[in-house]
Amino acid sequence: KIRQGVHWHDKAPMNGRAFTAKDVEYNFHRMMGLGSGFTEHSTMFGPLHTYQWESITATDKYTVVMKLKEPQPLALFFIVDHYNAFMYPPEVFEQYGDVKDWKNLVGTGPFMLTDYVEDSSITWDKNPNYWGFDEKYPENRLPYIDQLRGAVMPEPAVFVAALRSAKVDYAGTPGDSQLRSIDQVESLKKTNPELVFHPYWYRSDNAFTFNVVDKPPFDDIRVRKAMQMALDLETINRTFFKGYGNWEPAGLSAADIKGYTTPFAEWPEEVKKGYTYDPEGAGKLLDEAGFPLDSDGIRFKTVLNSTYRYDLNYLELAAAYWREIGIVAEINLMDSQAAIPMRNDGTYEGFWAWSTGGRWIPVEIMRGYYSKNVGNKWRGIAEPEYDALFETALATADVEEQQRMVRELDMYGIERHWVIWGPETPQFNVHQPWVKGYNGEISLGVGQFNTPFTRLWIDQDLKKEMGH
Repeated sequence: KIRQGVHWHDKAPMNGRAFTAKDVEYNFHRMMGLGSGFTEHSTMFGPLHTYQWESITATDKYTVVMKLKEPQPLALFFIVDHYNAFMYPPEVFEQYGDVKDWKNLVGTGPFMLTDYVEDSSITWDKNPNYWGFDEKYPENRLPYIDQLRGAVMPEPAVFVAALRSAKVDYAGTPGDSQLRSIDQVESLKKTNPELVFHPYWYRSDNAFTFNVVDKPPFDDIRVRKAMQMALDLETINRTFFKGYGNWEPAGLSAADIKGYTTPFAEWPEEVKKGYTYDPEGAGKLLDEAGFPLDSDGIRFKTVLNSTYRYDLNYLELAAAYWREIGIVAEINLMDSQAAIPMRNDGTYEGFWAWSTGGRWIPVEIMRGYYSKNVGNKWRGIAEPEYDALFETALATADVEEQQRMVRELDMYGIERHWVIWGPETPQFNVHQPWVKGYNGEISLGVGQFNTPFTRLWIDQDLKKEMGH
């Protein structure tokens, strides 16, 4: 059922017309190749492409009927609350052939994209005809603010300075600007005690991963296991992370996703040993793998590749632990635009800073090791047994059976050390005290990162009172 009273932005070629079921039909036909002139699905990656569809039809102005050939437990989620659910304007496609030029983009949301400067800023203006009203104050039409401007600040030092000087009102998701370093948080709390912090738990951004096939010596599980055993997770959490974090290892899924994961305390003892600090045992594994210490105390040299999203201080700490067992890791820091093509085409040395222990749909998280997952092919993981179990887990409508299979899939990767675990620490959204109506939300729906801003406003009197 389509919400009535929703209109496209008053911008050509949509010109404020009503949003209807036909728009939904058109978009899903375009994505799935099921009609409206589309015979092949789009290149956009999405789980819906793996489903067997019968039809998607608008039966009246406000109703769309979607039929699958077989049951898929997660289909409804991906239809109504996922990136797949973003509706693009049919008339724009008909006029321009695509929506690659942001100037042509028209939406139905609370903000209208009005300016985009690459690597600098994005600006949205208020949609005066937005259908939404504030849930807390039903008489108030949303959004409150007239303009939302996002400043692109990939380097942490830049947005920390902007917070200190009140050049920005808010730092956090969307984008890559949330505070990831405990040192940054502690420092800001000392210099700017008026700032309001909202911690949230998402995943561990202190992990590492490899191409386990084409990049020796990481094709040897003994090397990967030794590197994990070289990290004193409890001490790192107590000292470097000042006790904020959770050191207990997990797999692709966060351990608090009940029923779908096996807590570290319940792992088989032999597996737990591979995640327990034991530098002497790590050295023995490296000896067995053919990497004895040379006269300089070095077994081999490698490169630790990372983007700016990861904490450089933690990377240096991990590298220091590895140096203790004879592995010298030189840190190569770069932006994402340089990192992604380098990683995908294999033109790099060494291994990568990574993330793991995520909080998401558990079976979908397991797609991270699926050989047909295009985004992860560079890691070389292609295990027929894993793939078959993942496909079975994805298709089953039995929740308990799916939980059992997801636990097995998660342990599969844990046992093979496809990722080195590092303590999970909270990430932080932070704002100035004059930002009102914010309760720490990251989004209000998958990918709906701007939606919380519709309910916020600036207390201008307080801002002036504080000298800004």
